[in-house]
Amino acid sequence: MNKKQELLTITMEECGELIQACSKLIRFEDDKCPDDLKNLQDEVGDLMCMIELLTRDGFVTEEQIKDRMFLKEQKLMKWSSLFNED
Repeated sequence: MNKKQELLTITMEECGELIQACSKLIRFEDDKCPDDLKNLQDEVGDLMCMIELLTRDGFVTEEQIKDRMFLKEQKLMKWSSLFNED
């Protein structure tokens, strides 16, 4: 496996682990397990590390990420309640 393949494979794995952590928080919502919240925090950090490496290696730029984040926020403001001040 070359460096590019390793970087992309680990990034995919970290995305999957974050998905699993989110799912556990939803499924076991009534239990309020601190370990599940800690796992979510760990997985977010792991994925952010991989995003930094993708940036470092030239797959994306910080500007591209910020531009896309802005577009996603605009969509969420229109189609979700995540930005409502309720």
